[in-house]
Amino acid sequence: MTRLLVLGLLDEQPMSGYDIQQKISRADAERWGGVLVGSIYHALKKLEQENYIELTGVEQTGHRQKAIYKTTDQGKNYLQSIIIDSLRTSSVIYPTTLYSGLSLLYKIPYEKAREALEEQKKLLDEEYHVLEQGQKTNEAAAQDTSPLSRITMDNMFAIIRQQQQFIEKILEVLDEQNK
Repeated sequence: MTRLLVLGLLDEQPMSGYDIQQKISRADAERWGGVLVGSIYHALKKLEQENYIELTGVEQTGHRQKAIYKTTDQGKNYLQSIIIDSLRTSSVIYPTTLYSGLSLLYKIPYEKAREALEEQKKLLDEEYHVLEQGQKTNEAAAQDTSPLSRITMDNMFAIIRQQQQFIEKILEVLDEQNK
């Protein structure tokens, strides 16, 4: 996803790696896109080696220099290709770590299982809260949210709510079995 987002941003306008990092951080793409901010410079280097982007100049900012990149024609074609691939790829992701732990839940004491699941529940609550805060920040900044962005956010909320409900049901069953 890093290559896709980096190339997509550069297709909008030429910019530096630092500028890309800032945009990705502000968009919270580490959370929803799985983009590690540290991987941006590696992606830039590879994209340049593959002739998908090119250096357009160097800007002086204080004591530092920033390399400015833009997409090439080959990069624009590649961007379309990876967008299509990302839309085709299955987006079903199972919480495999949780499922694996549940399959062996009977091997640990009830109290430890309940405590761990409560931690999971707390993490889901925190994730939901962070998502809400991001949505409120965007609304406060009067950013006009596109219909696609709105339904994407709605889906993210629904996924978290579904996981929260799943954990609640597991806790109920666990409590019933412990009686």
